[in-house]
Amino acid sequence: MYKLTSESKDDWWEVEALYDLCFAPGREALSSYRLRDNISPVPELSLAARDADNILGGAIRYWPVRVGGAHVLLLGPVAVHPTRQGEGLGGFLIRESLEVARDLGWERVMLVGDAPYYNRFGFTKLEGVIMPPPTNPERVLGYELIKGAWDSVTGEVTRAV
Repeated sequence: MYKLTSESKDDWWEVEALYDLCFAPGREALSSYRLRDNISPVPELSLAARDADNILGGAIRYWPVRVGGAHVLLLGPVAVHPTRQGEGLGGFLIRESLEVARDLGWERVMLVGDAPYYNRFGFTKLEGVIMPPPTNPERVLGYELIKGAWDSVTGEVTRAV
């Protein structure tokens, strides 16, 4: 059983260490990180999952971006500690955070990731949404929190400043 809480300032280093453990060195060189530079994640959607002993098992963050002027959430990163993988914690973080995003009034979410994994949560390939290079367009996926939220939303993904 995991307890989800909003990531606090005290959690930051521990969450960053988890991301470093779960992702390849140089993860911050990815184009999605350029969209996050000097922008704070959405606090209500930056969640830490801790077990009964208060040990961090996973974390997820969302960032505000724009696509063709529309407000969009950029999901990522989401990580699960290697000793906790295979328990469904990643799916739990994704499903729960999408519900929170819907409750907060967000309409659409995007990410850069593997379609076979994210399709099970309802993410589909976004046509006409252009991430900064060198992102593979096949990995640009979207999710509607409100039916039709991605209709007619196209263009370059830009920073939400």
